Amino acid sequence: MITFVDTNVLLDVFSPDPKWGRQSKRTLEKAFQQGSLIINHIIYAELAPQFINKNRLDEVLQTLGVQIIDLNSDTAFQAGMAWKRYRHAGGKRNRVLSDFFIGAHALSIADQLLTRDRGFYRNYFNDLNIVY
Repeated sequence: MITFVDTNVLLDVFSPDPKWGRQSKRTLEKAFQQGSLIINHIIYAELAPQFINKNRLDEVLQTLGVQIIDLNSDTAFQAGMAWKRYRHAGGKRNRVLSDFFIGAHALSIADQLLTRDRGFYRNYFNDLNIVY
């Protein structure tokens, strides 16, 4: 099983977040036991400010067994089209394009998306298996 891990789950564990930290750690461990954990460079960039340098971030991801997977143009196109539907439906700019990249990428290469942000992804990526 391939699990695409959203930024919020990893930040909960790294912080550790008092509200979500334990649950996020448990769900991350469960996903690891089921197979592979993956992220893309967008999530990598969102994690970067939490670390003193790139080497430390890379070490932590390697320790967790998280692989970084590149986006391709098909996935980028799907993300753009989902964002377009969102904007035409009256969506505000507070939902940034990176969230759509994450959803489209998870849909195209993973069996499931591990996130706390289930409502948004369910609305714009119906076929995406979302877990938390």
